[in-house]
Amino acid sequence: MKARLDPYKAASAMMKAVIALEDYVQKSGLDPRLMELLKLRASQINGCAYCVDMHGRGARAKGESDERLLQLTVWRDSPVYTDAERAALAWTEALTLLPETRAPDDVFEELRRHFSEEDVVKLTTMIGMINLWNRVGVGFRLLPSVGSAKASAAE
Repeated sequence: MKARLDPYKAASAMMKAVIALEDYVQKSGLDPRLMELLKLRASQINGCAYCVDMHGRGARAKGESDERLLQLTVWRDSPVYTDAERAALAWTEALTLLPETRAPDDVFEELRRHFSEEDVVKLTTMIGMINLWNRVGVGFRLLPSVGSAKASAAE
């Protein structure tokens, strides 16, 4: 796969604005580990290799276990997530797959059982942001920085 263009060069003012909103979301007070899990899950659904790499690494750096990262694609069938994490993961999937799900009431109500209204807005904004980043990553074919794996694949 070859990168299509560098959005930071092509539209630097636009990307600075996106980064500013991302920085605001990062400082929102949401649990950083939860944010990385949700970003990773949305990125898996959207097929963004760049973001999967970034948020897999980010989750590990924030103390997430390999077991929980490996179980993420099957989170509904895995006992390693809390009820609050499950509610947030379901909301992430509902919003990421919005044309199919229409953000069901039962998923929203379960989210509200575990999070304040303010946190629901923060989570929703964060999910919207990762979906924007995924569209940038997939649309412009941004390449993950997988280091030695890149060299191994070329051999």
